[in-house]
Amino acid sequence: MSTMKFCRECNNILYPKEDREQKILLYACRNCDHQEVADNNCVYRNEVHHSAGERTQILQDVAADPTLPRTKSVICANCKHGEAVFFQATARGEEGMTLFFVCCNPNCGHRWRD
Repeated sequence: MSTMKFCRECNNILYPKEDREQKILLYACRNCDHQEVADNNCVYRNEVHHSAGERTQILQDVAADPTLPRTKSVICANCKHGEAVFFQATARGEEGMTLFFVCCNPNCGHRWRD
């Protein structure tokens, strides 16, 4: 059974870290200097792979998020609806932040970037 470990100093999560000189596994905090020796040398890695359909659904649900800012100064190229939510994120393969828009029309969900 694997459990998450937390720092005794600042309560942030501890991450596995190898001490190559002593050849031991440590758990280290990325926020402060706290480290502790692992009681078990088994490290689990969980990789989540999303299908294209799952990603599309997540973006369409964004239009219903009341915490995101909305604008009526854009027109959806797909359905001509006059309202969209917007947020900034990094686009895949790009370095800077990009402004993304998602149409608020529940029958559309078209997304585009500025």
